[in-house]
Amino acid sequence: MKPELLLVLALCLCVSSKPLSKRRTYNKLLLISFDGFRWDYDQDVNTPNLDELVKEGVKAKYINPPAITMTSPSHFTTITGNAEKIRMVGQWCFAPVDNSPNQGLKTASFFYPGGGVNYSGQAVDRSLVENHGHPDDNETEWRQNIDTVMDWFTKEDFDFVTLYYGEPDNVGHAFGPETPERIKIIEQIDRTIGYLREAIHKNSLTDHLNVILTSDHGMTTVKMTSEVNEIKLSNYMSLINLTRFDLLDYGGFAMITPRKGKEQEVYDALKNAHPNLTVYKKEEIPEHFHIRKHERIQPIVLQADLGFNINSRIILHINKGDHGFNNEEMDMKMIFRAFGPDFRNNFLAEPFDSVSIYPLMCKLLGVVPEANNGSLSDTKDMLLENFDSGKHLN
Repeated sequence: MKPELLLVLALCLCVSSKPLSKRRTYNKLLLISFDGFRWDYDQDVNTPNLDELVKEGVKAKYINPPAITMTSPSHFTTITGNAEKIRMVGQWCFAPVDNSPNQGLKTASFFYPGGGVNYSGQAVDRSLVENHGHPDDNETEWRQNIDTVMDWFTKEDFDFVTLYYGEPDNVGHAFGPETPERIKIIEQIDRTIGYLREAIHKNSLTDHLNVILTSDHGMTTVKMTSEVNEIKLSNYMSLINLTRFDLLDYGGFAMITPRKGKEQEVYDALKNAHPNLTVYKKEEIPEHFHIRKHERIQPIVLQADLGFNINSRIILHINKGDHGFNNEEMDMKMIFRAFGPDFRNNFLAEPFDSVSIYPLMCKLLGVVPEANNGSLSDTKDMLLENFDSGKHLN
């Protein structure tokens, strides 16, 4: 599902301010997200450029998305390193987070979810917001976007840029992950990575630009041969009489606010309603979800098993592939690649949580991270041994 680009990009390094005095000089950084790129999508496809990155940089076996494996909350978690404080708990709702002190970097966002929003008068120096309904699979346009980003780095001296592509998510939804169409779009992504590598070399950025390639979630097949994979809540309770709010993305995750005094009745009605549905009261949500204390999590949280979709009153789901399921499922895991002057070559990293991308980016850019749920210990071995040496000093 395409994100509604209405998030607050609250990253401590994505703000405009005057350069700090005596600031250490660090290399530039490009963060690229390919929406819905599952961790294993390149394993059954000819991907020479991604394969070359394994030799020239870092590959993680996979990374774990946040508990809510949806586009908007996952992107926000990556860029802030926060799982519990992002205030972003679904595809369409958002709220600001004050996590944006000035640290002297010149930053830009190209279609990255939330890049067009400012908070307390602060915003990235440059942002392009994708129009709703804009086609995501135009390969020529993908290359033009890379050219624009290269100009931002070389002609306007940006320090940090985020770049977003809406594929292979759209193809995964429309056709399913185990299809020829998905293979075709991964081949297109690989050609785009090749074009990116050439553009970096052409613009003399090989020794000055680090690149992180990642995603927001994976994708799984949804079998629609019968209604067996649809969990229709109105079959088990009266939504009109018992609830005053429900948030359902027509995937594997949903939340409900019961009417006053009806919480136990809603819980009891759904607790054993369907063998492929897990129901939590807010206080019962597992700690590893990191959302129990989230102020925007509703009193009742629902999680469907892999491939099952939660619907409310009518069946609207038409996707052949979907996400939003438990982040411990392998089909929800996502890709991670990194290369550039500060990364080791031919390094295979163990799996880690996506929240740890944020402290890694702060380390690469030489800024002080805000409080976050990530850990630099998850990623520090990716960096060259002499990263903290005097070679980075003015």
